[in-house]
Amino acid sequence: MKILVTGATGHFGSKVMERLLEHVPAKHLIASVTDPKRAGNLKKRGVDVRHGDFDFTHTLDHAFKGADRMLLISTMGDNETRIRQHLAAVEAARQAKVKFIAYTSIAKADNTSLWLGEVHRATETAIRATGIPFCLLRNNWYLENEAPVFKAALDGAPVTTSAGEGKVGWALRSDYALAAANVLTGTGHGNKVYELSGPPLTYPGLAAVMSTVIKRQVPYHNLDDSTFAKFLSQSGWPQELVFLTVEIHRAIREGALDVNRLDLETLMGRPVTPLANGIEEVLRESSVPA
Repeated sequence: MKILVTGATGHFGSKVMERLLEHVPAKHLIASVTDPKRAGNLKKRGVDVRHGDFDFTHTLDHAFKGADRMLLISTMGDNETRIRQHLAAVEAARQAKVKFIAYTSIAKADNTSLWLGEVHRATETAIRATGIPFCLLRNNWYLENEAPVFKAALDGAPVTTSAGEGKVGWALRSDYALAAANVLTGTGHGNKVYELSGPPLTYPGLAAVMSTVIKRQVPYHNLDDSTFAKFLSQSGWPQELVFLTVEIHRAIREGALDVNRLDLETLMGRPVTPLANGIEEVLRESSVPA
């Protein structure tokens, strides 16, 4: 059986590959990457590294050839670009006669108010339309997304949001990656939808956990949307990122990432990494001592 991972050298894909290599012979793994030069380590370990660029669909014919199972990892960019790229990859998988597609989606993709929900709804619909057995891995928020917040807290800054009492199911990329790898190597996941999430927690709760990690009280400030936008702008954030961040926190406030399910633990076969340990890991990976 050949297992294909797209974006195999990215932040998420590289962690999935590490988990797969722990249990699957390298000769059974295919890494589809936009830049094969960045996949030298995978190639040295015996992984079949192939050039696959969603913007150049002709490259996908070879990249996906012979794959039995596939993990389609969502790309980066604006919604229009991502939808175009994802649909090209789904069609290439159909043409290559891939027998199973797992896809990294977003929490509550079918009805989320998050601005990026459009991407995932379109991709999920396209995958279903192929008739290929699928597994939708609806990942909640990566704890790594909060790295700037953790770094700022070390310098005495408060956790500042407009999310109010909205809850987020934070978990490490490595936890989500383990779940994905187990789906790719396991059975019984055909046509399943998993809502993957850590225990839901508010930003005030996150600030409290951070306080225990850095051994100093981390203040919490909740602002209205317009004041939060001004705060981000005055902090030097690009205007486009300001808009997107405010939209994300509005959606969180409205419950978009409040998922109370054990799907992630079930797929991993162990508890989700405790939040305090996760924060410590994010700080280590960011080269910032806790």
